Amino acid sequence: MNKYILNIEVQNFIKSYNNDVTDLAFSGSPFKDVSTKELIQQIESHKKAEKKLPIWFQSDQIYYPPKLNLEQTSSEITAKYKSAIIKGETIADLTGGFGVDSYEFSKAFESVDHFEQNKSLSEIAAHNFSTLKKTNINCFQGDGIQLIKNSSYDVIYIDPSRRHESKGKVFFLRDCEPNVSKHLDYLLERCNTLMVKTSPMLDITAGLDELKQVSEIHIVAVNNEVKELLWIISESESLPTIIKTINIKKEGTETFNFNLNEKSETKYTLPEAFLYEPNAAILKAGAFQLLSEAYKINKLHQHSHLFTSKELIDFPGRTFKIEQVVPYSKKEIRNALTFSKANVSIRNFPESVENIRKRWKIKSGGNKYLFFTTNKDNNKVLLVCSKI
Repeated sequence: MNKYILNIEVQNFIKSYNNDVTDLAFSGSPFKDVSTKELIQQIESHKKAEKKLPIWFQSDQIYYPPKLNLEQTSSEITAKYKSAIIKGETIADLTGGFGVDSYEFSKAFESVDHFEQNKSLSEIAAHNFSTLKKTNINCFQGDGIQLIKNSSYDVIYIDPSRRHESKGKVFFLRDCEPNVSKHLDYLLERCNTLMVKTSPMLDITAGLDELKQVSEIHIVAVNNEVKELLWIISESESLPTIIKTINIKKEGTETFNFNLNEKSETKYTLPEAFLYEPNAAILKAGAFQLLSEAYKINKLHQHSHLFTSKELIDFPGRTFKIEQVVPYSKKEIRNALTFSKANVSIRNFPESVENIRKRWKIKSGGNKYLFFTTNKDNNKVLLVCSKI
C-alpha cells in the first residue's frame, strides 16, 4: 500500500477525475509520491465500484486493489445474499480477497476471520475494514487452509478461483485453487457448515460428484445474469439436495426451489395467449420439467424451454403477450414483419439470431419481441410478442 494515495488532495483528485485515463497516462501524475500507474488504478477501480460496490464508492479513504482483483470480487448484492443464508457466531473467509463478502458477514456474525495470501491485498482489506468501522473482522495474511489448522468455526466460506490453464466451458472443482474436493474432509472437521462459491460455468452434476453431502445449491442471478453458484455442505445434513434459484432484480426477487431429482409431469400445447421465458437461474438449474406442474402452464416443446397459458400468471422470468403465431414460411413471415425493428430470440431453432436478422432485415430494438422456435408438433414458428 502507498499511504500517500490516502492524502486528501489525492483522494479528491481520484473521486473527481472525469477525463479519459489515457489523458492522464500522457500527462503523468500531478503528485510526486503517487505514480501515474497507481493513480490510474485507483481512478478505474473507483469508477467500477459505483455500481458494484456502492458503499465503498460512497465512503472516504477507500484504497482500491488492481482492477483484476476488483473484477473477481463479489458484488455487494451477492455478498448480502450470502450473509443471509447462513447462521452462526463465527465464520472464516478463507479466500478473503478485497473483503466484500467478509464485510457483509460481519453484519450477521459476531466474529469474522479474513484470510488472504496476497500481502498487499490483505493490507488493503484491513485498511478498508478499519475505514468502514468494522471492528469484528480479523485479518490474517497467508494460506487460509493452513492457518485454520487448530481452529473451528460455525461456518467456513471459500471461493476457489479457476486456474488459468483449465480450458473449456465445463470444468471441475479440481481445476480450481484451492482444491476444495481435496481438502473437503479437513474443512468439514473444522466447521458446522461449509459454503463454497463457484463460477456459474461449473457444471452442477460435476460439482455434486466432487462434493459430499451437499444440502443446498443456490443459483444466484442478478438482473437475469447468473453470477455465482453457492454450495452449502454439512456433515449433519441428509439428502435430497435442495436447489434454490434466485434472480435479484430492481423490482423484486424471483425464486423457484425444488429437490434434486424431483420428477413432475409436463404438459405440452400449441401457443396460447401468453408466453413465458424462465429466468437465467432456472435455465442454469435445468428445472424445465418442473415448471409446468408448479405454475399450471404448458410447454411448447420438450427442447424449446418456453411456456404458454390462456390466463396471465406471475412467473419467475420474462412474460409476453402473444400477438401472432406465424408459420415459418417466406410468405407468412414477410406478411407478418410489418416493422423494421425487433428484439429477436431463438429457442430450439436451427438458425442463429444473426442469420435471422440478416435474412429478414430486422434491426435490433423496438418494442416487438420475436421468438423463433419449434412447437409441440415439431413445426417451426415465429411468435410475435409484446412484453408485459
